[in-house]
Amino acid sequence: MALKLESHIERVLWDQHQISRRVSELASQISADFGGAANSDSPPPPPPVLVGVATGAFLFLADLVRNIDLPISVDFVRADSYGSGTISAGAPKLSLDLKVDVKGKHVILVEDIVDTGSTLSCLIAHLETKGASSVSVCTFLDKPTRRKVHFQPLGQGKFYKGFECPDNFVVGYGMDFAELYRNLPYVGVLKPEYYK
Repeated sequence: MALKLESHIERVLWDQHQISRRVSELASQISADFGGAANSDSPPPPPPVLVGVATGAFLFLADLVRNIDLPISVDFVRADSYGSGTISAGAPKLSLDLKVDVKGKHVILVEDIVDTGSTLSCLIAHLETKGASSVSVCTFLDKPTRRKVHFQPLGQGKFYKGFECPDNFVVGYGMDFAELYRNLPYVGVLKPEYYK
């Protein structure tokens, strides 16, 4: 049964199968990078902590962690920068902090979309103050044309991205406009009449 919200979508950018395949690839890369060498005499690195940036990343995070072949911890932060608009306000506020202690640990920030870079820059700095030994970023979508803040992963952190996103307002697979459309199983471009 089609969702009534589907008529609000101009075009689909990535369908369920493309998303599933790409998430599996990202999880494999993370598993390889953080698993350590199986034949090495040195002890494996401590398990990473995956930190989902609520609420947009919840579906991506859930699919990602189910595909990672490592012992991991999971937590959430909430950094609000959009409100009910379509453009990042640029000054995110942390409204939910971690429960897991990240001191001396490798953290992977899991984002739905990296846009201006302001939220990530603030979150990386925040995790550094909490003593994380490294901070990597794993984003489902990257929108480099909108970048205003050029963030750097912390320590030996890496930058993982699912897809490069055109400069359109996209929804679905956890991403919303005014809390709607998160439940669409694909990523699509929202028709302008529904957000202008």
